[in-house]
Amino acid sequence: MTSRERIQAVLAGHSPDHVPLTTWCFGLPAPPGLRWELDGEPRDYWYSLRMEHLHTTTVPWTLEDDFRRVRAWRSLGVDDVLDVSIPWSVDPEVSYTDRVLPAGQEGPYPVLVREYETPAGHLRHAVRQTEPEPPGWPVQPDHVPLIEDFNIPRAVEHAVSSPADIPVISYLFAAPDSAARHWFAERMAQVAAFAREEGVAVQAWSAFGMDGVVWLTGTEGAIMMALDQPEAFAQLVDLIAATDYARTELALTSPDVDLVVQRGWYSSTDFWSPALFDRYVFPHLQELAALVHRHGRKLAYVMTTGVEKLGPRLADAGVDLLYFVDPLQDGIDLAWAREHLADRMALVGGLNALTLGREPAVIHAAVQRALETLGPTGRFILHPVDALFPDTPWRGVEAMIAAWAESW
Repeated sequence: MTSRERIQAVLAGHSPDHVPLTTWCFGLPAPPGLRWELDGEPRDYWYSLRMEHLHTTTVPWTLEDDFRRVRAWRSLGVDDVLDVSIPWSVDPEVSYTDRVLPAGQEGPYPVLVREYETPAGHLRHAVRQTEPEPPGWPVQPDHVPLIEDFNIPRAVEHAVSSPADIPVISYLFAAPDSAARHWFAERMAQVAAFAREEGVAVQAWSAFGMDGVVWLTGTEGAIMMALDQPEAFAQLVDLIAATDYARTELALTSPDVDLVVQRGWYSSTDFWSPALFDRYVFPHLQELAALVHRHGRKLAYVMTTGVEKLGPRLADAGVDLLYFVDPLQDGIDLAWAREHLADRMALVGGLNALTLGREPAVIHAAVQRALETLGPTGRFILHPVDALFPDTPWRGVEAMIAAWAESW
């Protein structure tokens, strides 16, 4: 089987020739013997284009880098996947100005400010500028993007700080326009040609869901708005969902997209009760699943905590693949996941990336436990949850690969 055929077998519930192993790279130090340079710049860390439009790296990560990473993993027998991050658009009537407030004016740090003028009014977005991150980690950009993980803990003023800001967002996070569609067509022409040649699957990241809400409001702002101003909160959720739906429609125009992914890092029980999840997340997720299935594709969802509570509801909504089942961070019982989820959707995970920092015997035992528990379902992909980071030791990755290879 090719890597793509192996993953498609898991998605279809057909036993592959062996359990696939995938990883996500979020600044993994490039291993010895598998490094390269591009345009004279050494690629000291590996990333993925699922980060495109969302994160900034010291050295820009390109499509050619993605292709080289795939070939590097495949040389080790690992099943890699190509990611395409679907863009959104900003209304052409929007304008903005950027400025930096010096340290001391609004606190001990400089403050990056972006102010928008839109047909719906003015919006101010202000974020503290902090010291650079250690090597390999994404860096804070020199301006305030609308969507960026750095914004949440560093915000002085979130993009949505009151219900009055919500109409403005419809001009800043809009359905893909002709330029975005042209970009996607050109990107997929290159991705599809490589994916067919190398036999790898393609997944499109097209939906933010509650992650989009939290990026705009902050964590506390989202929770308090949901409780105190539910009508305004529903309006914001609906706005995000409408653009997600349009981005997903664009992703599905390509026959080479195998899997559509909705982010859900900020939709778990760390943030929302099951009742609030059912009210604000479930209906839109169900609509998205129906759209994806009408086009004969599969829908994946990312949830790293609270899976025992919300995993069955994801299956009810029509999710075909769950990122992730994590016995460490989430404390999930893999036998429970096998009994309650594996007959309803494919499961990815089985061990946490932190385990790769342990001694080889511990890594071997964790891999074998995951394979023995979930492998026989035929619907399991081994994956260190949720990514390989700058502090992930390569010796641990090698130990994981060796333990996994013993099973086939």
